[in-house]
Amino acid sequence: MDQNRVIDCFAALAQPSRMSVFRLLVRAGPEGMRVSDIAQKLDMVPSTLSGHLSILKRSGLLQSTRKQREIYYAADLATVNTLVRFLLEDCCDGRIENCAEALALLSPGTENA
Repeated sequence: MDQNRVIDCFAALAQPSRMSVFRLLVRAGPEGMRVSDIAQKLDMVPSTLSGHLSILKRSGLLQSTRKQREIYYAADLATVNTLVRFLLEDCCDGRIENCAEALALLSPGTENA
């Protein structure tokens, strides 16, 4: 992932409502959620939500699919993984022991507090 794409992702997340949408969809997993459920869960007006979803999708952080009359959005987990990899690839100039706490968060079975 190049630096400009990373900046686009962070710019898309640099707003409280978009961050809330993104975190909700990361929790929802690959199946995602219907737009109406996202709006209800976050108590957001559908027209406002639509703008936020568009920005997140353009940045590559979300993907959408249509199932009959409903549109589902999901976090693009491949992009999320690539973004995290970009952030950590130069961590501590290769001294991985200094990054143990960050890497532990990414380990399977680790609970976030």
